[in-house]
Amino acid sequence: MSAASVHRLLPAPPRVLALGEPTHGEDVLLEVRNDLVRELATTSPFRTIALETDCLKALVVDDYVTTGAGTLDDAMTSGFSHGWGAATPNRDLVRWIRDHNADLPPSQHLHFAGLDGPLELTTGPAAPHQAVTALHAALAASVPPELLPPTDLLDEVLGPEDRWTDPAALLDPSRSIGQTPAAGTLRLLCDDMVALLDTHTPAFPSRTDLDLVALYARTATGLLRYHHWMADQTPARMPRLVGLRAAMMAANLLALTDRGPALVHAHNLHLQRHRSTMRLGDQHLTWWSAGALAATHLGSGYAFLATALGTIHHHGVHTPPPDTIEGQLYDMPSERCLADPHALAAMYGDTTPPARESPWFGYFPLDPAHLTGPSAPDGIVFIRDSPPAGPGE
Repeated sequence: MSAASVHRLLPAPPRVLALGEPTHGEDVLLEVRNDLVRELATTSPFRTIALETDCLKALVVDDYVTTGAGTLDDAMTSGFSHGWGAATPNRDLVRWIRDHNADLPPSQHLHFAGLDGPLELTTGPAAPHQAVTALHAALAASVPPELLPPTDLLDEVLGPEDRWTDPAALLDPSRSIGQTPAAGTLRLLCDDMVALLDTHTPAFPSRTDLDLVALYARTATGLLRYHHWMADQTPARMPRLVGLRAAMMAANLLALTDRGPALVHAHNLHLQRHRSTMRLGDQHLTWWSAGALAATHLGSGYAFLATALGTIHHHGVHTPPPDTIEGQLYDMPSERCLADPHALAAMYGDTTPPARESPWFGYFPLDPAHLTGPSAPDGIVFIRDSPPAGPGE
């Protein structure tokens, strides 16, 4: 498997090349990603590497890899969410991007970005303070002060951060403050600030400044929308939340393409073209993923490589049944390969292979119903085995 084999599968260079993973926390998936990144970034015009991490925290990493500001330790500690900064392959990737950029002019730098908002479905959203105050400060540099909401009013409606991050609100909507009068006022103030960005776009001195304030604007409004639905007490609550997260990710993904082609890595569920499904407690959630949303806008400019694993023995995921897609790939001699979905489908003729069932909730097998057709992946990256992390890793 190589960058050349990826290019051969794609009819034309994409604006977004999305590499999915079927589970989180397996180093081999990140190592394969790193190998592809190193090859693709040096043979293709990619300008950004985006991972499934907080878009605001990722600014710390981007500053480090493009200017050398801070240290690698700082970047890994402060620049990642979801605990991804502790993963050795992520550290290796950040170090490599910094070394790659060191002797290049800024116009040729490879950037780092976060695809996700400052939120997580199972731990809740961050308080909106950072995004709102950063948006206000960025606007204040280019917009007449009399047009902006007073900072004391913003402070009043924001209130203490811990009111927004009560962990009990995950299961009890009544503990969320997302639909209080103060939260409603804050949403209106942010909406007005976004309108100021729209009406004062030429006032910003550079494209970089404009991109940054637009990121703050997307994040502030997206977070407040998410908090609003955290407080909802109807069955629409969770479907709304997973959809809003996907929409924030898609908006971040599309914004990256303004800088040039982007290479994105996240869970298959976030990047696939067809509807994603997941069971959360007693709810069966279905939503359009960030990849599906972005592909609607980018068309053939969006390419998706799904990844599958043969075994994760330490999680009880053993050798796949031979009649499944993973079983067919497992019988191939290579430890790692890139398969053409259409060639795989041809092996089954007019029949649809059975879906593999995982005994572990954390692994999502390939969906054989989407092996061909408009929602099919452009390629399938297959890795035979995922070994457990070694001592100290």
